[in-house]
This record gives sequence, C-alpha cells and structure tokens, in this order.
Amino acid sequence: MNTQTALRVGLSVTTAEPLLTGGRLDGLGVYSRALLEHLPGAGVEVLPLSFAPHGDARKVQLGRALPLSFPLATLGDMVLPSSVHLSTQAVLAKDTRGTAPLDLFHATDYRIVRMDCPVVATLHDALPISHPQWASPKLRKLKNWLQARAARKAQHVITGSHYSIRELVEHFGVDENKISVVHHGVAAHWFEPPPGDERDVTLGLHGLREGYFLFVGTLQPRKNVERLLEAYLSLPPVLRSARQLVIVGQPGWRSEELVKRIKDAQQRGENVVWLDQLTDDRHLRHLYAGAGAFIFPSLHEGFGLPLVEAFAAGVPVACSNTTSLPEVANGAALEFDPLSVGDITAAMTTLARDDTVRARCIAAGQRRALELTWDAAARRTVAVYHQVLSH
Repeated sequence: MNTQTALRVGLSVTTAEPLLTGGRLDGLGVYSRALLEHLPGAGVEVLPLSFAPHGDARKVQLGRALPLSFPLATLGDMVLPSSVHLSTQAVLAKDTRGTAPLDLFHATDYRIVRMDCPVVATLHDALPISHPQWASPKLRKLKNWLQARAARKAQHVITGSHYSIRELVEHFGVDENKISVVHHGVAAHWFEPPPGDERDVTLGLHGLREGYFLFVGTLQPRKNVERLLEAYLSLPPVLRSARQLVIVGQPGWRSEELVKRIKDAQQRGENVVWLDQLTDDRHLRHLYAGAGAFIFPSLHEGFGLPLVEAFAAGVPVACSNTTSLPEVANGAALEFDPLSVGDITAAMTTLARDDTVRARCIAAGQRRALELTWDAAARRTVAVYHQVLSH
C-alpha cells in the first residue's frame, strides 16, 4: 500500500452495468452503485471495474473492463493484474500516475477472482445452500460453487448483517474472524419528501389513492407475497375499500401462480394494484411517499434495503420477525410472524387504524434510517480495507 497517496481500490460494478440491469438495479446493483458514489467521500480513489457483458469490452459503460471474461478468469483460476491504466476511460479525474497498481480489489457480488492484490468480497447470504427451495434449480449449483470458491479466494468478507455471518460460517465454511458486518444504507434523497405535485402525478398515472399498503420486491417464493395478498383479502371490506394493496416488483422465479392470483383478485374488483415495469427511481420514491404503510413479509433477507427506504421516506413499517429483518429494523417496525396470515392481517390493521402506533413507527423508522446511510457504510467499508491491508 502506498501511504503517500489515497487508498486505490478497484471496485466491481458488474451488477450496475446498464446493459445488464435493464434499467432497474436489483439489491446487488444498488449496493455496487452506492459504494461507487460514496467511497470517494471516505478518502478512497475508486476505479470501477466490470466483467464485460457478453465478453465485449466495448459494452462496458460504468467502469473499465477487466482483462478477462469472468468464466475464463474463474475456470482457469488465473490471477488478474492489479495494474490498470485509466486514460482510456473517463471514469475518474485525470490519472497523473498512468498505470498504477491497486492497493485492494473489492468484489461486490459472487464474481470473485484472484488478483495480485488483496481481495475483499461482499457475500450477502448463503441462500442457495441454506434454503435451496427458494433458489432456482437452474442456477443453484452454479451459484453455490461460485460463492464457495469466492469465499476461499478473498482475504476478507463483508456481509450486511450479523444474521448472515452465521449462514456464511455454517454453509460456506468462512472463518468468522475474516468476516465484518457493514450494514447497507440509504441515499440522502430518500429523506427528502418529493414535491407533492410530482408525487400526485405519479399516483394518478397508476390509479393510486394516497394511503395504500405498499410492498416492493421481486415476486419470488421467499418474498412471501402470496400470504401478503391473502392477508389483505382478509381485511374488513371497509378497510380494503379505503386502502389499496400496491405490489411493486417484476415477476421472478416460480411466480406464475402468484401472478394468476393477483390478476384474479383484480378481476373480482379487489383494490389490488400490481406495477411490474416500474424502472424510474423518482417514481418509486413517489410511491413510498404516497403509502400509508409499508408491509415487508419476506421469509429470508440478508439485509432488506426496501425496509430502510421506507424508514427514510417516513412510512410506518410492518415486517417479518425472521432472519436479518429484526436486526435491521432494530425495534422501529411492527413485527409479525410471516408464516401467519392472521399475524400479517393484524399488523396491517394496526398500522391503518392506530394513529399512536403509526406515529411511533414513523419517528423510530426515521431515526433508524439516519443510522443506516451509504456515507456511514462507505466509512465502515474503508475501515475494513485498512484492517485488511494492515495484516
């Protein structure tokens, strides 16, 4: 490590590459993009690096293409050079050092390869192994193999919650002493209420009335949206008439039956709205701003970013009492048993009708969100870098 200059870190941004995201970042993409934006403010010179989409380096837009494709680097188990020339990409301010070695490489997803510098890997969970029933069989074996290898290649592992440590130790055999918890964060703009007229235009565009129950997440088994829908349909008719259920998320693996149930409810005239093509981050903020309550019934989360977005947006939250969610909420949400439709229904009813509980959840949620910012996550991440380089 060069002590005369800022720490120079190669950051994996493959999950945020525009050609691969289809315009909407998933949790890994949000995480990678947030570190890219906030690490420089924590005193790090960041070089964004990406495995080229379809092996074509010309398609890399966010950073610079790594010299090999991910399959070649992985299957051949090659060591990639840490000296990267910056002048061909306008991804940083002009580099006066020309070709200079990286002090460290940070892989933000399972695409982890050997480098001739220390490697820090962020592993978010061990879901394909810990709960194979919630992972697509098509990708399960590949992801298991990749993540297990990745855990061995990295000098240190970052994860988003203390719950995930237990999974990584048990299922990947990672040494607990090599794992640091860095909670994910929320961007500053989530704390700023959007202009009311803009919000109202977005709500009107989708036929929404302020005060609805909101869920955000991909439609897949572990998100438990089936029970959320059942809980909503169990509410008293007068409450359903007053408050829509708004589900924001693209259809994922094994979502066919859920999609059918949502459409059946809509055809019966139930107040259920499904937005499967929402890609504009501003519009998503508008939807949070118009919500009366955020309901997050997930069965498994390594962190759960939508929870913190709702906190920051000033929306009262009810969430599952399982996996990492109680740790992330830290008492700021109304918690329920996600396997109990009755429990979910009761939580929804409370947030709709009890103004005292609502006010308490809103205030506690905003306090919690202030502890979980990307600036704080970036500072803690840099502390991990220095810890690794000091050993």
